[in-house]
Amino acid sequence: MIGEVQASIPLAEPKKAAARPDVEPLYHVVLHDDEAHTYDYVIEMLRKIFGYDLDKAYAMTSEVDTTGRVIVATVHKELAELRVEQILEYGPDPRMRHSDGSMKASMEPAQ
Repeated sequence: MIGEVQASIPLAEPKKAAARPDVEPLYHVVLHDDEAHTYDYVIEMLRKIFGYDLDKAYAMTSEVDTTGRVIVATVHKELAELRVEQILEYGPDPRMRHSDGSMKASMEPAQ
């Protein structure tokens, strides 16, 4: 009897895997250290361009000063290009006489 009841219940169709949209590859935005910009300049720039709070901006500024580079964002390619451009166009540090331009930045695949 039990076998008959089970036989009358239709079997569920296996679920098909949902089609995954293509995921855009991510890129790191890398800020490079130099001696022509103050901590205040770097913190201000990171807060203005990326919207970071003071603590996060300070931590990144310390890292770039200590190691020579810091990843300031990991985003899709188009936004990484924009962020690099914004850093490169930020301008010189008005607090330093010998600051003649923006900090250097680059992007690299985040693999």
